[in-house]
Amino acid sequence: MLKSLPIAVLLAAFVLSSTGAARSQQTPPAAPPSQQKPPQKPDQNTTPEAGGPQGDIGPIAIPKKKEEQPKKDDMPKAPKKIEGMPEYSLKVNVPLVTIDVSVLTKNGDFVPGLKKEYFKVLEDGVPQTITNFSQAQAPITAVMLVEFASTFPDFQRDSIIASYTFTQTLKKEDWVALISYDIRPHILTDFTQNKREILGGLSTLTIAMSAETNLFDALYDTIDRVEPLEGRKYIILVSSGRDTFSKKNYDQLLKRIQATKDIVIYSVGTGQALRQYAETHGLMRYLCGITSFSCNTEFLQFDNQMKTFARLTGGKAYFPIFQAQFREIFSDVADKVRNTYSISYHPTNRNEDGSFRKIKVELIDDQGGPLRMKNEKGKDVKYQVVARDGYKAKQQVE
Repeated sequence: MLKSLPIAVLLAAFVLSSTGAARSQQTPPAAPPSQQKPPQKPDQNTTPEAGGPQGDIGPIAIPKKKEEQPKKDDMPKAPKKIEGMPEYSLKVNVPLVTIDVSVLTKNGDFVPGLKKEYFKVLEDGVPQTITNFSQAQAPITAVMLVEFASTFPDFQRDSIIASYTFTQTLKKEDWVALISYDIRPHILTDFTQNKREILGGLSTLTIAMSAETNLFDALYDTIDRVEPLEGRKYIILVSSGRDTFSKKNYDQLLKRIQATKDIVIYSVGTGQALRQYAETHGLMRYLCGITSFSCNTEFLQFDNQMKTFARLTGGKAYFPIFQAQFREIFSDVADKVRNTYSISYHPTNRNEDGSFRKIKVELIDDQGGPLRMKNEKGKDVKYQVVARDGYKAKQQVE
């Protein structure tokens, strides 16, 4: 009887060990050893040397200790605010100036393939670091602003021919709107990629209802409408350049143009053939109702205004005499607006003072001197760099 006792103890221990192992697989992990109570000293008869179990005899239920919250004194303290130091956020407001640059030969051909290193940008005479540079053909966003008033049939005819010709150059990816003006602007077609809608708007220009041509108001209003749009915008201004009774004056319009962002104006003068005929035949008084000398001077002033609108924005002014020239003109316009170098930089002058910043773009060689271009025959090629004159800095609101 006493000899069989060790065998019984072994069987009991084996059963207990197997049961404990099975239960341990269903029990959550035990708390860290530091929180456990030391196990009681086993009996000598249950030690491994005495034939007892070879491992743990089973799980021990230990109540989970409540986790202590860190004391306030142990929490990291926020750094003290230095008096006079502004609070900063993750929002970054760094001004970025983007300009379209065209490099043209004396024949008006676009010069492709120029590298970023060839361009030098000066703002108020200070060199700027170019951050973004690209050259590509891209769809355009444009507004045709067309003068249509009951002044002279020749002016109306030129406006219609110019508008239809420009429409023919559009591609299906282009966004275009059509606005006519006399005493006030009239939106004939909102922005669309449907060329038929533009042609439908042009078909309504049949009978002019007013002899007034408030150019300054119409151009000012058009700039206000298109400026909020993202990206580069173009205004194709088809006009005689004549303004009658606008509420905005010329200086106000120029300031508005200088303050624009990403807007380029291409001016197309109308009535040039009639003016030339009247001037050579002594009939200028019929155009203005005043002396020939004063009328001619006034029309030259209109031309200068059209040139200024284009020059300030990096565009170009055209004054066609013959109707056949319109196709060449708008082919040239399409080539310029689709083939440009886009250059961006962060100005070194970060002051938001509302001042006008003058921009100059130059082409330089590896040594920093003027870049010289040669044609296939090795002869020097004269070129012109066309870009906007400058921009008006943002005015900080007090």
